[in-house]
Amino acid sequence: MSWELMLWLFAFVSVISLIGLSLYQLITLSDLEFDYINPFDSSNRINAVVLPEFILQAVLCASFLLTWHWFSFLITLPVTCYHLKLYMKRKHLVDVTEIFRSLHWEKKYRIIKLAFYVTIFVIVIYRLVLTAVTLLMDDEDVNFINSGTL
Repeated sequence: MSWELMLWLFAFVSVISLIGLSLYQLITLSDLEFDYINPFDSSNRINAVVLPEFILQAVLCASFLLTWHWFSFLITLPVTCYHLKLYMKRKHLVDVTEIFRSLHWEKKYRIIKLAFYVTIFVIVIYRLVLTAVTLLMDDEDVNFINSGTL
């Protein structure tokens, strides 16, 4: 199996995970908004998945850089830099005492990130299918040449 196919399979799993984490955070904030969950539980649930999301996003961005996929790297770089900026300023966690005040902004922020991850998902699916078809076509060409019917 090609290394490029492995990269796109890893990117596929990573982006699916990032979409799932964003949806989980968005659902938790919606539950808080409709008073199904208290602020302490809501902030604990969101804060538990923020750091893994940041790390997964950074690893995905770094994997694109290390494999020389510049377009994908440049698309994922701004979000990675923004996550790094939030982490350095220690503003990446949701504060339990301020969660109601910033609820509207937090939901909007996560909806924008979700839209970004869905866009990345479309690009990754396209490249995954393109790579798989290209490898399949190359294998068929090799088999056709090796069979001696050329």
